[in-house]
Amino acid sequence: MKSFKKTLLGSAVAVFALAAGSVSAQAETLRLLTWGGYAPEKVIEMFKAETGIDVEVTKSNNEDMISKLRATGGSGFDLAQPSQDRVTGAQYEFEIYKPIDLSKIDTDKFIPSMLAATKKNTTLEGKVYGLPHIWGTSGLVLDTKKASMVKDYTDLCSPELAGKVSYRLKRPTLIGFAYAMGLDPFAAYGDIAKYQEIMNKVQDKLIDCKSNVKAYWSGGDALMNLIRSGEVVAAMAWDTGGWKLNKELADVTFVAPKSGALGWIDTFALPKKTKAEDAAYKWINFVMQPKVAAMITDAAGNFTAAKGADEYVNADLKTRFQKSFSQADIDNVKWYPPVPAGLEEIEGKVLDKVQAASSD
Repeated sequence: MKSFKKTLLGSAVAVFALAAGSVSAQAETLRLLTWGGYAPEKVIEMFKAETGIDVEVTKSNNEDMISKLRATGGSGFDLAQPSQDRVTGAQYEFEIYKPIDLSKIDTDKFIPSMLAATKKNTTLEGKVYGLPHIWGTSGLVLDTKKASMVKDYTDLCSPELAGKVSYRLKRPTLIGFAYAMGLDPFAAYGDIAKYQEIMNKVQDKLIDCKSNVKAYWSGGDALMNLIRSGEVVAAMAWDTGGWKLNKELADVTFVAPKSGALGWIDTFALPKKTKAEDAAYKWINFVMQPKVAAMITDAAGNFTAAKGADEYVNADLKTRFQKSFSQADIDNVKWYPPVPAGLEEIEGKVLDKVQAASSD
């Protein structure tokens, strides 16, 4: 009997040890919920070589990230990468994230203005829920010889460019034109009446500008074809599209507007029930090293918030980036804050009126 008890006890200990070993093994895997290109295989290999931690990547997008984390109450993943304007709203409504412990982050690795902007835009009830990682902008894509007078969004309405410009009938155009008109739409986010007043002024400007528009573009390929053909010489568009065109047409490139490019940032955010929190912090500090961040830029096509990383990206992309953005241009980027309820309805009505208005 004693022998049987010892055997049973030994088996139990063995099972416990196996279970503990399993938990330990799980703790050495970082489950990353992110976008395509943000975790290149080479970077994952380097991270494992340095830390011993595996990285399991699940590719996703904003809506999918929120849906997955909402369905599980914030479990299933150890680190997520939602855009900064999709963090506090989801946290307020679903409580799927946990606050960032900034003492575990090497904040010196971040571009200060981006870190400050993202901290501000992901703070809820005094707690920070997101840190900046990958970013991009929309601004101006110009034929610099034929549209050299264009310095800001409203310059697209210059008489000499009649019928030769393009932009989208989407909210970035409303926001960009508002800033170029000396207004501050993001500052009015908390005041619906003030925001309506700003949008009314933008609406009038866009209606006056209609005769300059060759076409309202709806997809990047359509815009690039308009510029390649010479039908459009100035447009409001994304930075990566401008740099792609610059490879083919030396006179065409992305230009940061005088009033500021409009910036999006994808973040690092901790799911509420992360099981590998230390691994998540190690990953953040690892990928924010300039040389590692440059490898991610080469894979994703967009730059990161890592300070000094642009020095290590491939030479062509580095040159295009540095020609488009001085440090002052980067510090002047208007980062999208969370959108309060009610504003998108206002914007939708403005866009409909611009679409329906005569171009005479």
